[in-house]
Amino acid sequence: MPQVLEFKLPDLGEGLTEAEIVRWLVEVGDVVAIDQPVVEVETAKAMVEVPCPYGGVVTARFGDEGSELPVGAPLLTVAVSVGADAGASEEGAGAASGSGSGGAGAASGSAGAGSGSDEVESSGNVLVGYGTGAPVARRRRVRPTAVAAAVPARVPVVPVVPVAAPDPVPDAVPGPVAVVSPLVRKLARQHDLDLRKLSGSGRDGLILRADVESAIRALAEGTSAPLPAGFAAPAAGVAPEPEAVPVSGASSAGRTVEGSAAQRIPLRGVRGAVADKLSRSRREIPDATCWVDADATELMAARAAMNSVAGPAAGPKVSVLALLARICTAALARFPELNSTVDLEAREIVRLPEVHLGFAAQTERGLVVPVVRGAQARNAESIGAEIARLTEAARAGRLTPAELTGGTFTLNNYGVFGVDGSTPIINHPEAAMLGVGRIVPKPWVHQGELAVRQVVQLSLTFDHRVCDGGTAGGFLRYIADCVEQPAVLLRTL
Repeated sequence: MPQVLEFKLPDLGEGLTEAEIVRWLVEVGDVVAIDQPVVEVETAKAMVEVPCPYGGVVTARFGDEGSELPVGAPLLTVAVSVGADAGASEEGAGAASGSGSGGAGAASGSAGAGSGSDEVESSGNVLVGYGTGAPVARRRRVRPTAVAAAVPARVPVVPVVPVAAPDPVPDAVPGPVAVVSPLVRKLARQHDLDLRKLSGSGRDGLILRADVESAIRALAEGTSAPLPAGFAAPAAGVAPEPEAVPVSGASSAGRTVEGSAAQRIPLRGVRGAVADKLSRSRREIPDATCWVDADATELMAARAAMNSVAGPAAGPKVSVLALLARICTAALARFPELNSTVDLEAREIVRLPEVHLGFAAQTERGLVVPVVRGAQARNAESIGAEIARLTEAARAGRLTPAELTGGTFTLNNYGVFGVDGSTPIINHPEAAMLGVGRIVPKPWVHQGELAVRQVVQLSLTFDHRVCDGGTAGGFLRYIADCVEQPAVLLRTL
């Protein structure tokens, strides 16, 4: 007899508690192999493919594309063959090595049939972005054809998760509450909402966060706003509310209410994470900005000379961003105050031994900041190669959480947008960010005469707790000197 196992959304690490389903990679009735990716999800850090630790036939999926699931919520169910075999071979699923970016979450399985002593082949805990690990001893190989014959294809098995309300309400609708997310239950408790009075908009009436938030808004607005469908007003004797306004064009990108020009765009995923980080930066960091114009003519000439080398000595092309990144690492070696963070609880400034250089990259999914690790030990060519690799991964949505966290200083080249200056917000919990405007021909006094030179505006936003204006000005002036006279860098190479 096949056994139906439930695969839950694993712990995604980095403090992430939920993920949005971007694309299902399997259908109900499909035969999947162990460690086969079954769904593509987007977190606040990156987009990853989640592998299934079981092999068998998919009997049910939970959640539509564009919906959010909390960690620990059912993701899908798989029918697998069970029963120990004397000739079963011991197998180990290879755990990919990495820098520890993905969190390890137990792929829990609840048996739908069979005894607890039966052994089911599984590859162990899911390491998001790296497959699965932790081999399970003595398990027999799943034969998909046998399972497919035993389980009718495309027959969904949808288990219901009953959650009883702690304080029954006399006029409440009897029966279990169709809600899976602990976040939804917590939100309802905080606003004294009875979930049994809500009609969920999810699959099979599942109550989603949007349903609870809509009910909260309706209660806050009183009788002037329509309540969600199926929600009973708590006060007796109140006149019936008008029917709920239908919502058209609902999607993961936003929703527009009919008859209104307003559009609601959920702050979640990458956009939500950016909003949280920028808001925290503004709340906690007393930032200040200084800027200076620099003559980048010699820097551009040096780059052209580097890239014109032919023959065996020729390497990959060096970008302007790579040269500026190398200048930043040299400046941070002279002014380590700006490669630090503030420990509020201990009331201490923590100077960091290594430079993990972040750089702002604009993608279709929003602004992300990939991190070049150990930048202080890299030359311009090595930094440029890593920037190119991370940029390509960012545009493809393949960055791992480890590649998006742990930065100690950020370089922001907003000149690619055709602007000269900016006052960027510090990437919390870092202490500073260097902004670079566009490099354009401008009139400039050079060697006592007016000339047309390649000019760039450099701006430094810094945490005034870690240093004063003298240190920040010295750092920015050193950056400008290296831009104007690249030979200054020879002292640190």
